[in-house]
Amino acid sequence: MRIGVVFPQTELGGDAGAVRAYAQRAEELGFTHVLAYDHVAGADPAVHTGWNGPYDVHTTFHEPMVLYGYLAAVTSMELVTGVIILPQRQTVLAAKQAAEVDLLTGGKFRLGVGIGWNRVEYEALGQDFAVQGTPAIIMSDGEMLPGYLPPEALVKHLQDEHL
Repeated sequence: MRIGVVFPQTELGGDAGAVRAYAQRAEELGFTHVLAYDHVAGADPAVHTGWNGPYDVHTTFHEPMVLYGYLAAVTSMELVTGVIILPQRQTVLAAKQAAEVDLLTGGKFRLGVGIGWNRVEYEALGQDFAVQGTPAIIMSDGEMLPGYLPPEALVKHLQDEHL
């Protein structure tokens, strides 16, 4: 059995030393992986009247791919996304970032993807929440994230799909 920890995004804030210490201590305690959530932006309750989400505009959320680039240098644990909101990212860039983290961790990266639930994040990115599932569906065919930098077949597929 493998047991991991959830990265305490909101509790650690922007303290890089605390981020490093948390990951290293989790590894020392025998945890096998660390999971981080992906949130681009929180809602400003002054603008989004009635907002009752679990975080707001003042909550610190580290960007998972950047966080994992850092953690790859300070721990040998498996790094897991729970989940990357794929429609909020450019497909080829997401594939390249995932491949890079996988490379930096020596193959100890697990990519979880989803379509998200927070309209505010889509609004902040200038995207239409109503069409959020399209990139995730395209990426689910197994060819899209091969674990390494995209091969020619992937690039051709992306061009054919006009992505």
